[in-house]
Amino acid sequence: MEVTTTELTRCDLIKAVGRVNSQTAPQLEDAFKALQRQGRHNFVFDMSQVDFISSAGLRVMIHVQKMCKENAQGALVLASVPARVLETLDLAGFVPLFQIYETVVQAVGSF
Repeated sequence: MEVTTTELTRCDLIKAVGRVNSQTAPQLEDAFKALQRQGRHNFVFDMSQVDFISSAGLRVMIHVQKMCKENAQGALVLASVPARVLETLDLAGFVPLFQIYETVVQAVGSF
């Protein structure tokens, strides 16, 4: 899996490419934590190229969302979620926990 981060004016864009599983989830978590240590708390997670997400990846997403909400300073929103990944989020009961946008532009515009 490859993770890239882009700092924007009102939020940070995090893009993952590939599979988010128990081996790659720590890499994703490290990317979010590095931004949080810099005082950044508004995140758009571009999932357009995520092929698969496991429970480890879902845990990272919940943890990041919780940290953003605890500080009352931000949020994690999802963008361009593939149908297969959206089905996984739905089966896990996570869809109500996140704002999900069809495009990255819409997600960034939500901040």
